[in-house]
This record gives sequence, structure tokens and C-alpha cells, in this order.
Amino acid sequence: MTAKDLSKIRGVTLHENHNLAAKPASGSAKYDAYIICPTSGTTIGKIAAGISDNLATRSALVALKERRKLILVPRETPFATAHLEAMTKMSTWGVIILPASPGFYHKPNTIEELIDFVVARILDQLDIDHKLSKRWSGEEVK
Repeated sequence: MTAKDLSKIRGVTLHENHNLAAKPASGSAKYDAYIICPTSGTTIGKIAAGISDNLATRSALVALKERRKLILVPRETPFATAHLEAMTKMSTWGVIILPASPGFYHKPNTIEELIDFVVARILDQLDIDHKLSKRWSGEEVK
């Protein structure tokens, strides 16, 4: 999906990362949750240090100061110690750290199924119903 495709979805507004005047940069804009996906190690470090020099970091800090849900989806692997420490610090603040690490127990066959796994976890955090993955039934796996 391209940025152009995404912008056609109802309710989706794309902003340039340099635009600190965009709506998500203001605490007076009411959002239920903020998701930064993917999140680079640099962005993780900046947020943890309170640096808001672009729209992504400013929006994250707005989410924190307004006590709104913030979900960060780190894309780096392996994690540097500095990133692990920053993520741990932010987790104590209530930030949800949701690495873009799909599970394999559902035996995916395509890249799309791997992506759907991560997207499903994000949607679960937002309490949004979806059919991207099967729910665990509690039955024993043989």
C-alpha cells in the first residue's frame, strides 16, 4: 500500500513529518491513540529523551503529556542497548512497545500474512475488531 492509497481511506490524513503545525502536534486535537509504525531507533531515542523536532516525535510527546495511548512499533533488529533502555523507560510511562515481529505459530504462507499478524496486534491494542488472524481457542495443539 502506498501513501497515495492510504490517503484514500476514509478518516486517514497524511502529514509531512516536518510539518509541526499539523493537527497531531497539538494537545487540543483529540485522538484516542497515537501509533508510530514503523518506529526507527532514532525516533525511539528522541521520544525517550523528550526531543520533539519533527511531527512523529512531537505527536508522541503530545500523547504522553495528554495521557493518551501511544503505540510504538520498532522496526530495528537486533535492538541496541540504548534502544532497549529507551523502550524500557517509555514502557514504565505506559507506552506500548509492539515490535514488528510476526509470530510463526499460525504457519503463514505469504508476506501479507506476516504483516497482517503485526497489524492484528496493533488493532487488538486499540480494541478494534478484525478478521486478520484467528483467536486462540484454548484447544491443545497436536
